[in-house]
Amino acid sequence: MSGPDTLLLGAVAYDPKVVTIWDGFRAWLRGEGLAFDYVLYSNYERQVDNLVAGRIDVAWNSPLAWVRARHLAAARNVMVTPVAMRDTDRDLTSVVVVRSGDAARALSDLKGTTVATGAIDSPQGTLLPLSLLRGAGLDPGEDLTIRRFDVGVGLHGDHVGGERAAARALMAGDARAACMLDGNLLLFSREGVLPSDAARVIGRTPPYDHCMMTAGPSAGEAVTERFRTLLLGMDYGDERLRPLLDLEGLKRWLPPRLDGYAQLERAAGEAGFYDAAGTVIAGDYQPRP
Repeated sequence: MSGPDTLLLGAVAYDPKVVTIWDGFRAWLRGEGLAFDYVLYSNYERQVDNLVAGRIDVAWNSPLAWVRARHLAAARNVMVTPVAMRDTDRDLTSVVVVRSGDAARALSDLKGTTVATGAIDSPQGTLLPLSLLRGAGLDPGEDLTIRRFDVGVGLHGDHVGGERAAARALMAGDARAACMLDGNLLLFSREGVLPSDAARVIGRTPPYDHCMMTAGPSAGEAVTERFRTLLLGMDYGDERLRPLLDLEGLKRWLPPRLDGYAQLERAAGEAGFYDAAGTVIAGDYQPRP
């Protein structure tokens, strides 16, 4: 492991609540007998680099970070191991929406128009919806003008500001369609950014999976299994854990599954985001320092 006795986790500080979450989880895990600590990163690329290099033992990875970690580890002949995922990480979808009065009924009707997306590295707000549009025969940049909102670049869409800005562009008439996570469509409706009677879904991705807790090459098999067991054993009925689980957006941790990432693998490849060895090749990708 990274330290002589302590399992060291890396998490990305996409919001101040991340400190509250992992301070609380650290206290609980230590109380269960696991020597545990965490460090925070400003972006996923550095976190993935450090995981594969053995500077941290486990990483709380975005779906895009999991995809990159797997390729980067294979290129360096080391192993990364899926540990657990949240119950809310499974079977998500992204949607393409238009204003309710728009005549478009199919994605193909958007040809020649402007589509608003989230940040360049957002799986749900950019990569996956653009792949959906390609599947409908529309080439972004050729058949469509893409208006991308690069808010929180480096956070892989965990900061939903890009999707929120895309929704506002739609309502302002600056884009004919906008891309976002299905759950964020509901969030923006509650916020009043995108009222439910003002927008209509005309395209939806197949279901995909989201974040993955990942062990790197420095994490021993026994301690990784102990960590997994403790995560899966977190009880939403425990008054110490419930507020932390609510902040992290889950009621229980589940065993990992890998078949929900094929769609993102394909989308990242189509977009030229990573190469087969996990190297970032998107020329205009500039994660925050």
